[in-house]
This record gives sequence, structure tokens and C-alpha cells, in this order.
Amino acid sequence: MEIKLHSGFELNGTSFKNTQELLRFSESVSNSIHTFLKQFFDEADSVKLQTSGSTGTPKTIEIKKKSMVNSALATGSFFDLGKGTTVLLCMNPEFIAGKMMLVRALILGWKLDVVAPSLNPFKDVKKKYDFSAIVPLQVANSLDDLHKVKKLIIGGGVISKELENQLQELSTEFFATYGMTETVSHIAVRRITNYELRNTNYKVLPKINISKDNRNCLVINAPLITESEIVTNDLVEIISDSEFKWLGRYDNIINSGGIKLIPEQIEGKLSKIIDQRFFVAGIPDELLGEKLVLLVEIQSDKGSKEQRGKVKKRKIVISNAVRNLKTLDKYETPKEIYFIDKFVETATKKIQREKTLNIFTKNFN
Repeated sequence: MEIKLHSGFELNGTSFKNTQELLRFSESVSNSIHTFLKQFFDEADSVKLQTSGSTGTPKTIEIKKKSMVNSALATGSFFDLGKGTTVLLCMNPEFIAGKMMLVRALILGWKLDVVAPSLNPFKDVKKKYDFSAIVPLQVANSLDDLHKVKKLIIGGGVISKELENQLQELSTEFFATYGMTETVSHIAVRRITNYELRNTNYKVLPKINISKDNRNCLVINAPLITESEIVTNDLVEIISDSEFKWLGRYDNIINSGGIKLIPEQIEGKLSKIIDQRFFVAGIPDELLGEKLVLLVEIQSDKGSKEQRGKVKKRKIVISNAVRNLKTLDKYETPKEIYFIDKFVETATKKIQREKTLNIFTKNFN
């Protein structure tokens, strides 16, 4: 498939007459970007992409270039971002989120700047941008600098209620996205900021159809992006033909004494009182089958006496707050609370629940 480079596209302040000029220039920007652009502009109809591995083993899949172009057009239309839009790419270009920022810029004629991924990619940025995309961990570490972007999409993880509340004070328009590598980045968006417009439901992009299977998991039909429908493991409530509420992951469900618990729903309640990264999970229990536990990422009791005292106090505060949280019913209250130095992550900073839990239970036993 022949891909046409938009005449308005710029990379790090440089414009290009043709793809050959762009490919030569991209070598000085990033090996990952150069490699992807070579693949994107070759004669093949598809490109090979790697999934993040947040819900399983990372794998390589093929995505049609036409699908990537259609996804880029849908995003541009949804957010009203046309030629001349200034954009900052601060996510890893090895994965779909970073690659699609490149594709959108190439197809829509954006002026794209690239910085290395970091916890606060906006810290040393001197100018303001119309649009960017980051993950929740970057958001939490960039609160003082997010005003440098007019519209910002957040993907790759659940956004805590506390973090959402902090974003209400900022001038930036924030949106949570729903998607995966197989859907060529996001296919639905939820507005986080602006009390009059914000919504707890995800609104699908144009030309996307949604339904549920017999497990109550989301089924996506997006003919312009993928030839076959995508059956997910995401538990949802269908609100309308164009809106759904995300409830959690089917493969995370905990069966505790015959009661089915959705971790993400419990975590939504806990996020109001815990500002560290955390998640709930089920571990084997002779009586219940699975026992609900809470794992919190917090530094170990090391360092000076004062530091150890602060950590110990923080753990006590969290434990007491969880056990006294009235919005949790008796089945949703964790039976045990464990504190862990560091969660296992994917390359895109998503928590790998299963691997973290496996390492924890192995060391605990």
C-alpha cells in the first residue's frame, strides 16, 4: 500500500519534500522511529507490531496500514485536530501508542516533536502543544507541567479517582482512552475534565459498533480498522449504541466463597484513600477457594530511623483507612494487606498483575 506523506507534516521543526528526506532525517531522531517509518512507507500492506503484554505474554501481530490510516483519521475527526496541530510524542515508539502518534502526524499534517519517554516528559519543554498522549504514571508525575498541553489523552492503565480529581484544577482537556494493539490504539474515549461535559462512560469513535457476548464482555466491530470482530475480556455495561461503561477484566474476577468480585470495581473505591499504586487480587484459600488481598507498592522499611518511621506510619494509615472504608461491603474488604517494594511492569509501565502476584506468593510462601 502506498502511503502519502502529508505536506504539512513536520518532525522536530523540520519539513520534508518526500519520504526519502524524512527517512534520512529520522535516523538522527531515534532508531525505533526510523525503523518503523521504513516499514510504514515500504510496499507491504501491513506492519508488524508487538503487544504490550499487560494481560498476557507479549506477541507480534500484523496490522494493515490502511487500518492505521483509518484510525488516525478517526482520531483527528473526533478531537478536531487537523493540519498544523502541534504535538509532543513522549511515549515509547516501539509500541502502538507511540507508533500511532507518528501515523496521525504523518497522515493529518501535524507538527510533531519527539522527546525521550520519562516520568515527567514535559518538565524541560519550553513551548505549548495542542495535543499529546501519556500513561497514568506520567500524569501523576507531571501535574505541574501538564498546562503545556491543550488536549491530552491518557491510556495504558486505570486512572485513580484521586488523580482524576487533581486534574479538574488544570486548564488542559483530559480524556481517558480505551483500546489495544489489536484495535490499532483507542476506539473509545471518556472525557475526564469539565464538570458539565465529563462522563463515566466511554464514547466510541466514528464507524465503531459495540455489543456484548454471553460473559458480558465487550465485542468490537470496526470494519475500517479490522476485518473480523474483536472479542475482548473486558466486562462492560452497554449504555447505548455508542457508549459503554467499563467494569473490569473477566480474567481478573475473583471467586471468593461463591461470591464473584470484580477487582477494578473494588479498586475504584480504594483509589479514594490510597495514593500509591495498588491492586487487589485473589490468592488460594482452603475455606474460600480464593481470598481477596490488597497489594500496595510502597518502599521498604529501610534507610534512617526517621524514614523507617514514616514508612511504618504510612502503612498503618493505609491499613486503617481500608478496613474502615464504608463504601466497601463485607465481601469487598481485603482479608489481608501486603506492601511490596516494586510491582512488575511492562515496557510501557503497565502493572503486570499476574507476574507481580506470582513473585509475591512465591516469596511469601
